Amino acid sequence: MFLTEEHKMLRDMIRRFVEKEVVPHGEAWERDGKIPREMFLKLGDLGLLGMQHEEEYGGTQMGALASVIFGEELSRSSFGGFTASITVHTDMSASHITRVGTPEQKARFLPDIIAGRKVCAIGVTEANAGSDVASIRTRAVRDGNDWVINGTKMFITNAVYGDIVILAARTGDLAAGARGISLFIVPTDTPGFEVASKLEKHGWLCSDTAELSFTDMRIPAENLLGEENRGFHAIMRGFEHERLMIGAFCAGEGAKAIELTLDYVRARTAFGKTLWEQQATRQRLSELASRVAMVRALTYQTAAALEAGQPVSLETAMIKSVGPEVLHDVVHGCLQLHGGTGYMRGTPIERMARDARLLRIGGGATEVMLEEVAKRI
Repeated sequence: MFLTEEHKMLRDMIRRFVEKEVVPHGEAWERDGKIPREMFLKLGDLGLLGMQHEEEYGGTQMGALASVIFGEELSRSSFGGFTASITVHTDMSASHITRVGTPEQKARFLPDIIAGRKVCAIGVTEANAGSDVASIRTRAVRDGNDWVINGTKMFITNAVYGDIVILAARTGDLAAGARGISLFIVPTDTPGFEVASKLEKHGWLCSDTAELSFTDMRIPAENLLGEENRGFHAIMRGFEHERLMIGAFCAGEGAKAIELTLDYVRARTAFGKTLWEQQATRQRLSELASRVAMVRALTYQTAAALEAGQPVSLETAMIKSVGPEVLHDVVHGCLQLHGGTGYMRGTPIERMARDARLLRIGGGATEVMLEEVAKRI
């Protein structure tokens, strides 16, 4: 299917890492509400945090297919919060520095990010501006050699324990909409930067999520990322890759849910037979497995097209609109086949059902994504 021997070796390495370093500890991280910093360092040591970044800064520049493999295998851990924290760092925030950053910005920030010494977040969403990015109100005003930023951000992953936020702020009039937004690189120890509240979530419990506030926060002019008032364009390019990664999440988590459920129904007996021997069970799992395979195929096909330089905005919108809906049906269908056991806290399928819910909202709600597909067909 598009994969080289290098890709296959990469998959094997990530899968071994997940089984050894993530699965045994994930429940403790869920209780703690955070992922140990050493996990970023371990992934950095393996070169897994730099696949989107150039070699001269410590990256491996492996491309979209490698990123999809990474997202899929992390998702097979069954811990959605872990997958979210790591891929926000690798694919949804720091990647903006590689795409539009200056050589000086790359040299200053990327080595620590790629090594896992600094954890990165993306700050776009606001309480009244989620899928409608053009409506953000956090404002940056130029003052001599600084930008002064005031405003708030909501639902920001890696914000509590992170070190750097790629921040979207309005540098033009509100009436300018998408044409008045810029990106900035903001260290979290900047005076005026505050974690207003750590948020408690329905799922993704081990990923830290916060509301941020900025009060007369000054950052140097050289921390403007990309062109002034061109941030919306950069964000949309980032969303394209994010939607591809969400396809990988759906493929990995969906496959894991099927795997766990197959093990369960082959062992569980009812009415003198295992559940697997009941035709309705076999057919339901066959249907769900087929839908996961279709999402996976579209995701990998789109990643290959992206690497070939082809436009993929339609395909990534399709992935984001369909993949999370399929995953929702899969994990809840699998939970149903687990019966009462699947409803108990501490079982992977119960956690996966909670975690999967967010993907229908984050990164563009399903309803918004369907409109994006409609524009392109």
